[in-house]
Parts: sequence; C-alpha cells; structure tokens
Amino acid sequence: MARHLFASLRPAWRPAAPRSRARAARGRRLLPLLLLALLVPTACDNSTGSSASDGADAGAGLDAGSDDLGKLSGSVPTCPFTADRVSELLGKPMKDQGNCAFGDGNGVASLTITMASEFAGATTYDYQHEQAGKQYDKVVDLGDRSYLAAKDIAGEAVVVSPKGSYTMIMSSFSMDIATYEQKLRQLLDALPK
Repeated sequence: MARHLFASLRPAWRPAAPRSRARAARGRRLLPLLLLALLVPTACDNSTGSSASDGADAGAGLDAGSDDLGKLSGSVPTCPFTADRVSELLGKPMKDQGNCAFGDGNGVASLTITMASEFAGATTYDYQHEQAGKQYDKVVDLGDRSYLAAKDIAGEAVVVSPKGSYTMIMSSFSMDIATYEQKLRQLLDALPK
C-alpha cells in the first residue's frame, strides 16, 4: 500500500513510463502531418474567389497602406502550357501527367511547373536562388526576380512577376548545359505576359 501512496512523488529525473514515451513519439510524428494537412489546401487553391488568405487574420502584421496587403491575396496563375505546346517548345513529344507536369511517356524526361502568387514567389525567391547556386553548375540571373540554372541532367527556371510566379524544373532530357539553358529560355519567353 505504501508503494502506491508515494508513486506520484517519483523524482523528476526518472524517465517517463514507456507508454508515455510512445504517446509523445506518436504526437511528434503526427504534428508535421497535421501542419501539412492545414497548408496543402491553401497552397493548391487556384480559385480567385474565397481562399484561406481572405480570413480575418489575412495580412496581420502588414501595414494597411502597403501594397503588400494586395499582393498577399494575389491570384495563383493556371498552368501556362498544354502537352502539345510543351512538346513544341522542347522539341520532344511530351504527355500531360496532370497538375502541370509533363513526361516523355517512358518515365524518364520530365518538366514540372509550379505556380504561385507573386507574393508567395517573392517570399521564397532568395532561398530558391541560393539553393540553385548549390545544386547546379550554372546559374544565370535574368533580371529582377528571375533566373535559370542548369547542369548536365537537369535545369530550373524561376520567375516572379505581377502575373504570378513560376518554377520550372526539367529533368533527364539528355541535354548539355547550354541546351538546358536554351530550352528554359524558350519556356520563359512563352509564359503569359
């Protein structure tokens, strides 16, 4: 009986019971999934009507007179190309794989285009540019908030504009760096103005 009386007074340094550790570990594993579940619908919303940024807290911390508030609720552009247009620009037959992703049909060469609002693109631009410098052999700045990068097996182009932001990633096209650069420039030039 005395054992149960003092059981709640165990020292703080004593490790938690295995059942408590299991619950804590499960909670640590679920937290990223819960955060992802909250963020994905917002990131994938292409509608210009209601969005998560239209809520009461949209723009909290921003100056009401600043044009950043307008950019926060900026629209996300739709996919700028069809499979036929991508095939024409790249000079290789490509198939639509959904969600602005195109592949050669053999599971090798691919082009993925990610769209975002101008505000979202501007927020991540510096980080993307820094990472490109670490991942690619050549990075070319094309002007204010746009660049392209290439190496022997892949290429990337990023542009942030008032019409929206685009990140294009080409992979496994069996091209040299100069050809990746040329094809990425053609894709960038074909974006909606």
